[in-house]
Parts: sequence; structure tokens; C-alpha cells
Amino acid sequence: MTHLSNRIQQLSESQTIAMARKSRELIAQGVDIISLSLGEPDFKTPDVIKEVAKKAIDTDYTYYTHVAGYLELRQAIAKKFKRDNGLDYTADDIVVSTGAKQSLANAILCLINPGDEVIVPSPYWVSYLELLKLAEAKAVIVPTTIESDFKMTAAQLEKYITPKTRMLIFSTPCNPTGSVYGKEELRAIAEVVKKHEELYILSDEIYEHINFIGGHQSMAQFDFIKDRVITINGVSKGFAMTGWRGGIMAAPRWIAQACDKMQGQFTSATCSITQKAMHRAMEIPAEDIHPMRDAFHRRRDLVLSLMKDIPGMKCNLPEGAFYVFPEISYYFGKSYNGKTIHNGTDLSMYLVEEAHVALVPGAAFGDDNYIRFSYATSEERLTEALRRMKVALEKLK
Repeated sequence: MTHLSNRIQQLSESQTIAMARKSRELIAQGVDIISLSLGEPDFKTPDVIKEVAKKAIDTDYTYYTHVAGYLELRQAIAKKFKRDNGLDYTADDIVVSTGAKQSLANAILCLINPGDEVIVPSPYWVSYLELLKLAEAKAVIVPTTIESDFKMTAAQLEKYITPKTRMLIFSTPCNPTGSVYGKEELRAIAEVVKKHEELYILSDEIYEHINFIGGHQSMAQFDFIKDRVITINGVSKGFAMTGWRGGIMAAPRWIAQACDKMQGQFTSATCSITQKAMHRAMEIPAEDIHPMRDAFHRRRDLVLSLMKDIPGMKCNLPEGAFYVFPEISYYFGKSYNGKTIHNGTDLSMYLVEEAHVALVPGAAFGDDNYIRFSYATSEERLTEALRRMKVALEKLK
């Protein structure tokens, strides 16, 4: 008889990973699946980064480093924050982890106690709530709408704060909605947080470089709140380095030291070769990776144009990242071939089986009236995916 812990039994599987597994199963059966489920750029890691990694292997840079990352890497990250974001950090304020997901987990587990409340605007990235479960925290969900561009206002935040509130977690640009917070929107949120001395902000900025409206705005830019902001970043999205697993956290030194201690017991330092690759990535000027950002921008416009020919998909205008998050309640109650659609989960399963297009149900992000699909693939595949979806959705009556 198996005896799994309550901890793991309460944890939900990532629905993005679950849908990717379903896609692989169908592909193994010979089905031509177009997978738009994972948030993974289809571009290759830049050659200049790969060359540095190859050199690191050839010169035997294969030993343990400092848990938080080797010093010169953390110095390069600090320079990047100054150059791109106007933020002053030192190497001692930086912790390099095995992906931004670990950076988030470190911060949550170091700051949150059982019973603490953590405010999370919805829709939210799939892992936020699961990480809070591990910390035995209470997630306080703040609902947003298409009409507000899925952005939480300062007034909403104020309404949900209680004496137990310890943290706010959000992302900009946002996964899954593509929403981007402007400077004044962030300032208004920061002004609210300033009034509550025990409240911290975990700002997930992993999509910083995939921003279609100009320069990225970081929450830590406001000096009056910087000592309570933990900034999360990494190389997966902006540099097409998902498999390298390189995450970044910048925070007040006492928090960075705590996360160093936590990480030392979980994984120790991330891969030394990945660290060398990250170092090179930090030295690349932002404009050098604009071609990838511009390609995502074109794909967004293509997807939105093709969606106009599909009835019942209501969507905001994503200003960053590489996702669309349409509301699809138009199809609820409709049926085909004995299958009735009741929510986004049903529609996602219908589309993978009928259209052979893999998406992620909105339930994974806090609202099953939606579906999310990634446009991080070629324009040809996106065009075919939308064609298949249109044909399959027309069958629902």
C-alpha cells in the first residue's frame, strides 16, 4: 500500500505539462498534433551563447560554484539590471536558480508561513497557487476582466489586504493574458503596498524582453518600495533558453541570503555550464534580441486577425509575452458527436481530439471560461492551427 504525503496529494499537476503529455501520446499514435500549449519559444539559443557554453565544457568548467551563482555572473546580472531597468543591485542581492520557477519557490518558502495570505490577481500563472500550497499559505484571488485588460487596480488591491496579508504575486508582461502594466499603474500599486509594512511584492518579470509597447517597467524602480520587492527574471523566454534552466532573483540582501540558504539544501547551485551561458546572455544588448520580439509581435497580429473569422472568441489585445487568452463561453452548451461543451476544459479536450490542436484550459489560470494558446511557433503552423480550430468549432451546434 502506498502512503503519499498530504503535501503531494494536495498538489495539482501543471495543466500545461498535462496537455503537452496528451499531445505526445497522440503524436506517438501517428496523429499530427499542433501543440500551442507550452510557453516555449521556437527560436534557437543564439550562437554566441552556445559558443560560450561549449568553451566552458572544453575548459572543464564543470565543478561546483557558489550556491547563488559564481560571482562574475551575479555581477553581470547586476549590470544588466542597471543597464536595462535602472535598478541598483550588487552581486550579493542576486541569486541564480535552476529556472525562474525555483526562484519563485525560494522566495515564497523563505517569506511565507502557514496561514499567511498571499494576493494573486486572476488570471495567474499556473504554478503560483501550487507553490503557495507547498507553503501552506492562503491564496487570495483578485478577479480581473477583459474590460480591465486583466489588470488589477490599486483600489482592488487595497480592498483585499488584511492583517494576514504577507505578499502580492503578479507578472508583467503577464502569462496567460499578455497584459503589460504601465509605470503609473505600478506606481499606484506600490503606493498601496507602502502603507502596509509587512507586505512584500513578488514581481515576475520573466517576459521582460517580449514587450510590444516600448520599454519594460519594473516594480522595483520605485525607491520607496524597493526594499520590499523581489524581482524574478531569467533567460528562458527572452533568449530562447528554456532547456538551460536559468532563473534570476534580485531582492533585498537579507532575502537573497535566505534564498541562498534555502537553495543550498534543495539543489545547491544551478548547472555551471548554464551559468556561463547566462553570463553571456546578460552581456547581450536588448536590441540584439529585438528580432525575436518582433517576430512574436507579427505572430500576435496574425493570430488576432485569424480569430476574427471564428465566432465567439472574445479577447484583449496582448501587449507582451506570447499568448492569447480568449473568452469562449459562446460555445458552452453546444455539442458535436455526443460531446457537450460546458467549460474551457471541455473545449480544450474537444479541440485536441477533433482539431488536433493542443491548448490549455483557462481553469489552469483561474477561470474556465477561457482557453490559452501560445503563438510561439511558426506563422505557417499558427495559420493551420486556427484553420483547424475554425472547422472544428463550426461543428458545435
